[in-house]
Amino acid sequence: MFDSVKGFGVTFSHMFKKVVTEKYPEVRRPPAPRFHGRHILNRHPDGLEKCIGCELCAWACPADAIYVEGGDNTESERYSPGERYGKVYQINYLRCIFCGLCIEACPTRSLTMSNEYELALDDRQQLIYTKEQLMAPLLPGMEAPPHPMRLGEDEKDYYTVRSQEPFSQGAPQSMANVAGKPITGHAIEVGRHGGRG
Repeated sequence: MFDSVKGFGVTFSHMFKKVVTEKYPEVRRPPAPRFHGRHILNRHPDGLEKCIGCELCAWACPADAIYVEGGDNTESERYSPGERYGKVYQINYLRCIFCGLCIEACPTRSLTMSNEYELALDDRQQLIYTKEQLMAPLLPGMEAPPHPMRLGEDEKDYYTVRSQEPFSQGAPQSMANVAGKPITGHAIEVGRHGGRG
């Protein structure tokens, strides 16, 4: 008998606490810094895409929400520093559970997650985001692909500390959204691949 009364103790303790009402959407509270929100496909400092079309994010996704189709780069039409790039990239936000396994699996840190959480729409088709909607915007000094490699002679030059220096200045790539909504915070990088910055 004491156990049933003890169980109601939690209920009774909450009955007399002050109720907090959120005035959403007029007042938006900022999400936690490592909140898993909408995905961002990042770029290298010269504008080339970081995505190499390896499809590891799609394999890691437990909800089967990501579809990637790789394409081959040529010297006349180069989208990323390597041999391949993500020709087709889609994330179905009707299926996505925002677990972050896809960004853990990404070997180039192309895929990150922003703090954007307002993804509710009336049309189900609009919740399948395409590559154009997911790509980070071009920052000053970047050139829209396709174009030749600007940071070095081969793809290895793109993964050195010196080639990433332009990202240590100014706002992060995730501050704008080509889909039309402003992103409310920084993109996160889960599992910094070796713990180095």
